[in-house]
Amino acid sequence: MRVGVWRIALIAWIVLGAPQAVAGGLELRSPAFSDGGRIPLRYVMPAAGGNNLSVPLKWSGVPQKARSLAVTIVDPHPVAKNWLHWLVIDIPSDEEELREGASGRAMPQGCRELLNSYGFRGYGGPQPPPGTGDHPYVVTLYALDTDRLDLNEQAGLEGFLRAVRGRVLEKATLTGYFGR
Repeated sequence: MRVGVWRIALIAWIVLGAPQAVAGGLELRSPAFSDGGRIPLRYVMPAAGGNNLSVPLKWSGVPQKARSLAVTIVDPHPVAKNWLHWLVIDIPSDEEELREGASGRAMPQGCRELLNSYGFRGYGGPQPPPGTGDHPYVVTLYALDTDRLDLNEQAGLEGFLRAVRGRVLEKATLTGYFGR
């Protein structure tokens, strides 16, 4: 019973926002899909028919007090159970984007890609089980009050959320959908 309550609380935290996050001018977008739109095939895993290119992300309105940024992509669908597709930390606060296909190749200097739920470091695109409908992929950009998060590559979503608790100045989300 406690595990179920914890999962519900975690989904609410991801979707609705952390209590300490303050609404502001931070904006997140992708040139590849609109908020609420469909994620193009080239960004999904090969087993789902794609090329597993990391999605391009752009942002603006980073608070002046931000010292670093972080990005998560999570699938909160009940079948996926908060599957972590991408976790990037320690992004310099003056960066304005993650380019298409940057994961593992052309990431901003100083940032770190941690392990995803597939078990490898970097971006792992959508690959929902067939017949489970469209899954939401929630991209969240966090503006943080610290230069560096003390996390190992196996921290996972829960470890990341614990590490940023009380450090989030603002956050912005973008949701794309994919199903098969």
